[in-house]
Amino acid sequence: MEMNSCYLGPKISPEQFIPEHMFLYLVKGNMNGYDGNLHYTIKAGQYCLIRKNQLARYNKVKGSDGFEKIAILFDESFLKNYQEKHLIHMHNFNISETFLLLNPIEKVPKFINSLKPYYKGEGRIDAKMVDVKREELLHILLQSLPELANLFFNYGNPYKINLEEFMNRNYKFNVNLERFAFLSGRSLSAFKRDFKSIFNETPSRWLTTKRLKEAHFLIDKKNKKPSEIYLDLGFEDLSHFSYAFKKKFGFTPSELGR
Repeated sequence: MEMNSCYLGPKISPEQFIPEHMFLYLVKGNMNGYDGNLHYTIKAGQYCLIRKNQLARYNKVKGSDGFEKIAILFDESFLKNYQEKHLIHMHNFNISETFLLLNPIEKVPKFINSLKPYYKGEGRIDAKMVDVKREELLHILLQSLPELANLFFNYGNPYKINLEEFMNRNYKFNVNLERFAFLSGRSLSAFKRDFKSIFNETPSRWLTTKRLKEAHFLIDKKNKKPSEIYLDLGFEDLSHFSYAFKKKFGFTPSELGR
């Protein structure tokens, strides 16, 4: 298999938001992940589950032989169909990690190899086989780790949580206000109302100020370069970051770092 990535299932969100459970198998290279609280590293030959309705950021690190991953998404519609076909026993087991690193399962590498005959190029397999192979993988995972049923077949939306704690942990993620509202267990209007009462500021203005203050600290105290931090702080491009920084502080990030 010569590819950079292969996806089975729905398209992956362009935001730093995980809308569906994802199985990630790293064939070559390393991958670093961050969920606003913990940092994770996944190496070639390892695999994990990334839990839905979470904010997460991950970046690839090429090895000497390149980088290659296989991502398989388990969307709610697929999971509900699977649940209807099979007798699923739920377990009293709470899974809270965003990145759930899995211990080696003998059948998983064999499953990965079984995908090869169905590749059609450009990181895709025969469309007729997508659900067949996703069901096969799900069966392997549940057979080895029955407690994962609590993760896969819990269809509830996020519940209302402490907004101040949530925003201070996740302000670096580049997602829209609708996502922040959903993940905090609120409608957009309730999110804006609660936000104003807690921070006495609009969400957009608070996010920009919070990110810029963190940028100032990292450049001034940690000797970071603007090009090293703007993406991690939720800015989409360097020029916009520099413009916003100068508007806030009266000088550019580069001038501060001299």
